[in-house]
Formats: sequence, C-alpha cells, structure tokens
Amino acid sequence: MKDYTAVIVAIISFAITSLLGFIIIPYLRKLKFGQTILEEGPNWHKAKQGTPTMGGVMMVAGVLLSITTGFAYSYLTEGDFAHEMYDAYHLTILLAGIIMALCMCAIGFFDDYIKVVKKRNLGLTAKQKTFMQLLVSAAYLVTLALCGMHTTYIPFIGEISIVNGIGLLFWPIALMFIYGFTNAVNLTDGLDGLASSVTLVVACAFMLASGNMGLGANNALSAALAGACAGFVVWNFKPAKVFMGDTGSMFLGGMVVALSFGIGRPVLLILMGCVYLIEALSVVLQVFWFKRTGKRLFKMSPLHHHYEMIGLSEQKIVVLFSFIALIGCVISLLSIIFNW
Repeated sequence: MKDYTAVIVAIISFAITSLLGFIIIPYLRKLKFGQTILEEGPNWHKAKQGTPTMGGVMMVAGVLLSITTGFAYSYLTEGDFAHEMYDAYHLTILLAGIIMALCMCAIGFFDDYIKVVKKRNLGLTAKQKTFMQLLVSAAYLVTLALCGMHTTYIPFIGEISIVNGIGLLFWPIALMFIYGFTNAVNLTDGLDGLASSVTLVVACAFMLASGNMGLGANNALSAALAGACAGFVVWNFKPAKVFMGDTGSMFLGGMVVALSFGIGRPVLLILMGCVYLIEALSVVLQVFWFKRTGKRLFKMSPLHHHYEMIGLSEQKIVVLFSFIALIGCVISLLSIIFNW
C-alpha cells in the first residue's frame, strides 16, 4: 500500500495557510500591524508602507496543524511517519527541530512586535537577537547530541564520527551554521514572494530527499513546509497583501535547518540553500568592501536589491533566484541518489 501521508500533509498545509489569509490579514490591518519600510531601501518600496506584517503566523499554523493531521493519518494507515515515532531517536529529531523553529519564530515575533509598537524598523538589538538565536541553536544541538546523534554525512567522504577527535569540531561549526542560515533566510525576505518561493523549492527538495532515504517523519515535515510556503505565496506575490515579517522568515530559517539535520546531512543545505548563502555573503562583502575602499561592491545589498537597482522587476528576481535554488537542490538530490 502506497503511503500518501506527505501528499495529504502538503494539501492540508496549503489549504490552512491560504485560507487563514482571509482571517489573519484583516485582523492585522485592524490592529494596524503595518510594515515600516527602511529608509535605506529602494525608494519605490515606500509604496509598501503599512502592508500588514507578521503574516508568518499563517505558515506556522499551516505546518503545525498539517503535521499533526499527517501523524493521525499515518497512525491509522500504519505509515512510515507513525512507525518512526515509536523510535526515541526519530521522535526527538522531529520534535527538537519543530521546537527549535518555533523558538526562532518567537524571537522574530518579539522583533516584529517591537517594530510595530515603536513604529520603526529597528526591533531587537543585534546583540539581543544574536544571544537568543545562539542560545536556541545550542539547546537544539545539545538535544541532538543527547538523543544519540553521533555521526554526520559529508558527500564524497561518507559518515564521520562527531563525538571524538577532529569530529568534535562539528558542534561549534554547526552552531554557527544554524545561526548563519536562520539569519540568511531572514535577509532573503526582502521582495514580494522571494523568501516563500525559494523556500518552497528547498522544502520540495527535502521532501524528495527524505522520501528517497525512507525518512517518513522528515518527509511529512518537508511537505508541511512546502504546502505552507505555497499557501503564503498566494497572499505574498506582488503586490503583496501581507508580509511574513521576522516571525515568518525566522521560522522558515529554523525549519530548513531542522530538515537538513533530519536527513543527517546538514552540509547539503549549503547547496540547497545556496540562495540564502549568496544573499548573506552579499551583505558581508558589501560591508567589507566599503570599509576597505570607501566604495560599494553592489548597488545595494542584500543581492536582490542590487538586481532591483539595475532594472529587474521583483517577479523576474523571484523567478531567477528560485531557479538558482532549484539548481542547488538538483545537485544535492543527485548526491543522495547516487550516494556521492
């Protein structure tokens, strides 16, 4: 009997996220939770001032409700998802990943709330946000270590031990890896539909990877994220009716990190999440180059703004970046299929 859990989860997640737009968006407008646009951003973004933000709660609801429903369906049909939940290791990996993503979401929510209440695009200070993100990341890694994560897979090398010798370097690197990618996804959220579209591609890739590896729980969670992103795009494509805010982008960051650890190959997120990485590097390079030469390397950073400044429309940039993400995902999937 074929297992349709992932398909059902994706459909439910899409339906919940998209339908919630009819409720959440008017409510956010009523509360006057509108986005404040940065002075440093492109001038034409001023027209987006006041667009409801914190819409990321729609995706959170979509993921949580659909994954719960998916488990119930899998339990009734004796699917792989429910079967894995009898194993303490797989159960912990799933729950720890979801909780970590929700904690990142909470940090983003506090940041958004301060921005909305203060009516300025500042939010939490960099030190406050960094401390909380590193604390959540460290707690997640400690949980993985305690539940029995003793190896990780690196393409062309294979399984390596991370509990002794040079393998212990995995943990501090992983800490910065989680912190970095969570913020990189946040930086990618700068155009209508960009972060949600790119993450939709990445989530679908993780869904295929998990299915190929026989990981039912991660497969279902990937499907939940893919469905939520697709549902959010309905309201977030240009002109956006709602923004996800840090509430949503930090949740997406936590989720893609959790999915990468869920398949036991977090290093593949470097390829699957290449767009996030490029966006973050563009900011770092811009700051470095300006301090060194007094000139800008890009017309504006993150990179999506550079392409805006040279004349590309938001829609074309979304398509371009999603295609780049697709290339990285295809290469990653090939490495799994052929066990590189």
